[in-house]
Amino acid sequence: MNNTNHDFLAKGGEMGAMMRAKDWSKTSVGAVESWPQSLRTTLGILLNSKFPMFLFWGEEHICFYNDAYRPSLGNDGKHPNVLGQKGAEYWPEIWHFIGPLIHQVLTEGEATWHEDLLLPIYRNGKMEDVYWTFSYSPVTNDDGQIAGVLVICSETTEQVNVRKKLENSNERYRNNILQTPNAMCIFRGPDYVVEIANELMLEIWQRKEHQVLNKPIFESLPEVTGQGLEDILLKVYTTGERFTANELPVKLTRNGKIVDTFINVVYEALKEPDGTISGIVAIANDVTIEVNARNAVEESEKRFRNIVRQVPLAIAIVKGEDLVVEMVNATYLQIIDSTEKETLNKPVFASVPEARETVYPLLSKVYETGKPYFANELLVTLNRYGKEEDCYFNLVFHPLREENDVVTGVIIVCDEVTESVKTKYFLAESEKAFRNLVMQSPIAMTIFKGKDYIIELANTTMHEDIWQKKPSETIGKPALKVFPELLEQKYPQLLNEVLQNGKTIKENESVAYIDINGKLEKFYLDYQYTPLYEKNGEISSIMITVNNVTEKVEARKKVEDAEERARLASEIAEIVTWDLNVQTQELIYSDNLPDLFGLPKDIKISRPEVLSRILEEDLPTIEQAYLTALKTNIYKYEARVLKLDNSISWIRVHGKIFFDELKNPVKMLGTIMDITEERNRQEILMKSEEKFRVLADSMPQFVWTSDAMGNIDYFNQSLYDFTGISKDDVDKNGWLQFIHPEDREANVNRWMESIKTGEEYLFENRFRRHDGKYRWQLSRAIPQKDIEGKIQMWVGTSTDIQNQKDFSDQLAKQVHDRTLELELKNRDLINMNIELQSFAYISSHDLQEPLRKIQTFASRLSELDDQNISAKAKTYLERIEVSAKRMQTLIQDLLTYSRTNSAERIFVKTNLDEILEEVIMDFSERIEEKNAVINLNPLGTVTVMPFQFRQLLHNLIGNALKFSRKGIAPCIEVKSRRVVGHKLNFKVDYPDKIYFCLRITDNGIGFDNEYKERIFEVFQRLNTESEFSGTGIGLAIVKKIVENHKGIIKAGSEKDSGATFKIFIPEL
Repeated sequence: MNNTNHDFLAKGGEMGAMMRAKDWSKTSVGAVESWPQSLRTTLGILLNSKFPMFLFWGEEHICFYNDAYRPSLGNDGKHPNVLGQKGAEYWPEIWHFIGPLIHQVLTEGEATWHEDLLLPIYRNGKMEDVYWTFSYSPVTNDDGQIAGVLVICSETTEQVNVRKKLENSNERYRNNILQTPNAMCIFRGPDYVVEIANELMLEIWQRKEHQVLNKPIFESLPEVTGQGLEDILLKVYTTGERFTANELPVKLTRNGKIVDTFINVVYEALKEPDGTISGIVAIANDVTIEVNARNAVEESEKRFRNIVRQVPLAIAIVKGEDLVVEMVNATYLQIIDSTEKETLNKPVFASVPEARETVYPLLSKVYETGKPYFANELLVTLNRYGKEEDCYFNLVFHPLREENDVVTGVIIVCDEVTESVKTKYFLAESEKAFRNLVMQSPIAMTIFKGKDYIIELANTTMHEDIWQKKPSETIGKPALKVFPELLEQKYPQLLNEVLQNGKTIKENESVAYIDINGKLEKFYLDYQYTPLYEKNGEISSIMITVNNVTEKVEARKKVEDAEERARLASEIAEIVTWDLNVQTQELIYSDNLPDLFGLPKDIKISRPEVLSRILEEDLPTIEQAYLTALKTNIYKYEARVLKLDNSISWIRVHGKIFFDELKNPVKMLGTIMDITEERNRQEILMKSEEKFRVLADSMPQFVWTSDAMGNIDYFNQSLYDFTGISKDDVDKNGWLQFIHPEDREANVNRWMESIKTGEEYLFENRFRRHDGKYRWQLSRAIPQKDIEGKIQMWVGTSTDIQNQKDFSDQLAKQVHDRTLELELKNRDLINMNIELQSFAYISSHDLQEPLRKIQTFASRLSELDDQNISAKAKTYLERIEVSAKRMQTLIQDLLTYSRTNSAERIFVKTNLDEILEEVIMDFSERIEEKNAVINLNPLGTVTVMPFQFRQLLHNLIGNALKFSRKGIAPCIEVKSRRVVGHKLNFKVDYPDKIYFCLRITDNGIGFDNEYKERIFEVFQRLNTESEFSGTGIGLAIVKKIVENHKGIIKAGSEKDSGATFKIFIPEL
């Protein structure tokens, strides 16, 4: 094989040599001689190109590549074996990607392009990530058919990796800026556009990120312009020189305000690889707090020295082990009676050697240990002002520390309390005097102590005028528990404010509601809350002073209300107001004046125009009113107005005239009212009064009237005819002349009482007739009021009641006679009661004794053998026993009934549940025998006569069991309730009292409702003796017991539907 003679393979370096040396006949492309010209041409281009190229040829994609491509295959990899081999076999790791790509180019004939594409390949003995920028182009054969794919490529792995490293570096740089503990940002370009800024820098700027990023800094922070920063940044940007400044003053926005800030700042030029400056890196640290703090410390130290010199406390600063005086103030020098020259820069005890023994151990210990020493009322002996004196001091020895915390001296602060200690004894007396002052003060005063506001002290005025409580109800107790009504008012909050903040609070006419005897009453109070301090400065109590101004405020409010009512009344009454300049005749008036005079509203009205509307005959009245006003200051008159529509109305003018210092009239003020309706009413009233007098004079009754003050101004003609006196005589001698002398004083008193109170006048008196005889009259007068309820007059009548009086006398005599008759009846009744008691005794003893003997002997006879007594005799004996037992029951019931009338009535608070249980126990055998069911509800305690009420329950329960229906188990229900008397649906004797209501219901045979009253009568039976045994007295006893308790009993029933008994007992 000789491939050297082929020109297209003549060159090509290493790969050209390898192609020449390879036996191509053993491949699918065959010997070189058989290669198509298109392949030869393509390979000639490939081998002679300095750009990496690779060729896939034929159906098996045989591989060709040049020297420029060779490095991409690495060492110990695909080179050199891949040359002339099938592409799919030698590129398995990426064939899934390039295989379809080759197929696409072969089938579609279009070139492709990929840039920096990751295609890992096997080389250098391993798989490596390789980045490519390449193009796949179709290569045609001599027939014009696509036979191969030419790959022109460039490995960009190194560039991609460099770019990634740069991106990572930039990210790390960005993160470093964002995470650095200092404020940092980057400005780009000559406009200083903010490229990045961390949170600390944004915090200094007081901006959000979106407000500054990608914007020029002086646009985002306009407040920093004009402060020299532009020149600084320009110099850094143009020269590349670093700028550094500490505590650079800059005005920045803080909480919406421009304030002075101090910044430590570094501006560093940001250079590109070629050395050009593209921006500025800014590093900043806000040291405003530190600068302000340092300034404050310096100012504080300066103030401290000034304070030390000016403070009223004695202060000295001593330094070193020898306690040398470095600073003293005038108060200290005054206390020790020394001068600065004698004291400064000398040991502290040089000027007060007498105090060394007491004070030196304390000072030296503070200096050595660094622990402060506090003392109150420390006794120190001093030689001052020519004598030795025991002095007392409240003092503090405080270590003086430097910045390294080393103690270099001691600060002495003392307050001489010699006088206060010596006067301690007097403090107790002073407090006692203070308490006495509080207690005797005419102003209400109290002291609340602690956060619970314990009432420690309150004077008599507070207890009696404000609280209206006794000291035992208040002293030592929490105020808000004594007066819980204050909890919903403002005062607890105010008390807390005084106690917490030491603020004195006072208020005038404050509204307070205080519980007075269970009723909330409204007070207006002037009060003051004053904090009381302990020696340690803590607020321990609150002194409260109160002045009750309720009466004053209410009086003022009444005046204000009256003024408001007067104002409203003026508005409602449509009063016109006017103001006249007497000299110029200029008239100022309210808007409603034209309406009053019937004039147009759109023209200015003068006084002559107003006077022109007055009827001519009323003008003299106005002139006279003015002349009167010149003397009295009061200007008033009533006149008629002729309106433009020829209607006439009445007006009332009321005003006041004002004078200058020369007594010349200068001004008039006043009001005008339309009184047309009033005048019309007066005319109607006059006509009505005239009719009234005509009517009254025609009446046979005596009719009279008086004014609101009680002055009688009219009697009708009937009275003059009756008395025989004339009107002139009454006007001259008064109306009492025809009143009986015995009735006059009482008559006048009653009449004046009615005038005073406005109550109806009603009085019986005697009038003297013209013949000298007196007849009884019933005099009555009623006040006549206006729409506001004000009495305008009284209208009275006097009616002859002589016949009634005569009848009353006769009736009184009849009543007296009847009373004597009733007294006789009562004596007979008492005798009957005595006889009834005797009957009860006879029934109890004399009647029952022979009855018991009859029962005894009858019982013995019935016990004899049948041989000794016949069956018929036994029958008679049984009848005797039954009759005797019935007779005994009747006697016992009669005794019980009589006792309910005559027994002593002693009421006791009684538990009815216990009595009811006893009654149920009495009937236990009968209840069991009849399988009865008794439903009991609690009855509670009631004040009754226990014996009688037990009898009542016994009879009612007994009847319910007795009168049961055959074959039906009795069911009895007992329950109660309480109700006010007036709520019952029938009339009771005590409508305002509570009634105990007892209800007993059964399901027995019942009774016809028409017998509901009859069943309570003695010996009344609604059933035969054979059906139900009994005496017919039981319910009569029940009713009598209820009546003894001033109660009411009611019964209700229907035949075979049971019965209900309701008992109502008042709780008296």
